[in-house]
Amino acid sequence: MNPVILFLIVAVVFAFVIVSMSIRIIRPFERGLVERLGKFQRILDPGLNLIVPFFDNVIKMDMREVVLDVPPQLVITKDNVNVEVDAVVYAQITDPARARYEIANYILAATKLAQTNLRNVIGELDLDSCLSSRDEINGQLRDVLDKATDKWGVKVNRVELQRIDPPQDITAAMSRQMKAERDKRAAILDAEAVRQAEITKAEGSRQSQILEAEGYAQAVKTKADAEKYRQIAVAAGEANAIETVFQAIHNGRPDEKLITLKYLDMLPKFAEGSANKIFLPFEASGIMSSLAAMVEMVKPEGGAAKKTTVPIATTDGSSEQV
Repeated sequence: MNPVILFLIVAVVFAFVIVSMSIRIIRPFERGLVERLGKFQRILDPGLNLIVPFFDNVIKMDMREVVLDVPPQLVITKDNVNVEVDAVVYAQITDPARARYEIANYILAATKLAQTNLRNVIGELDLDSCLSSRDEINGQLRDVLDKATDKWGVKVNRVELQRIDPPQDITAAMSRQMKAERDKRAAILDAEAVRQAEITKAEGSRQSQILEAEGYAQAVKTKADAEKYRQIAVAAGEANAIETVFQAIHNGRPDEKLITLKYLDMLPKFAEGSANKIFLPFEASGIMSSLAAMVEMVKPEGGAAKKTTVPIATTDGSSEQV
């Protein structure tokens, strides 16, 4: 083979190898660390990058967020209760150079750091606080881990407690306590319902009595007004009647004889009652004299007087004939 052609073939192959070694493609979620003769040179951004072949070495770092599973462990709370706790840590590289050169394995380091700090945080709280303050525990762990991993070029975005499991006897006691609390609330609600029902019934009864009393008062008032109107009408009628009678008597000019006759007509009616006393509006002497005058009027001339029977009322309610 012609030496020129052989040289050209070798040159082409060598150029191809050199070009391929000089090109590095970095994906969007990666960063490239360029080491030249064992010394950190620069960081390669995503895309096509050129390096010096045989002198530069490129180390790719994944910049995506990673999930670190903290293994379950027994932790003693402040009130001396053993609880089993595990957590999940979400971390992400922010400085690829420091994550490469400041720590050998940041994933293992962050996991162990989360375990130790989990013991410290849980150990400062009692069991009830641990079960009810998950957000507070998560926040404290995140702050501690983020501060510790900052020099590694790693940021801890969040920490989540997966579970906190107390011992079986503590869980049973808590279940009984919860049941007792719910029974207590149910009893309180039942008592409150009964009390409210009694209050409502009493209020309804009171309102009913008030309305009934108001209705009775209104009825009494209406009856009183009607009675008042009746008495006024009766009094007015009697007044008119008396006035008419008086006027008629006054116009007729009655004498004692007529009055005596009218009185004698009323004596039987006086005697009809069961009263023991009768009050006479005329003097007895005047009555007797009037009776004597009437006897003289009916006596025949020259003879004895005609016997006339007149009922006289006595004090015991009976009547005598005179």
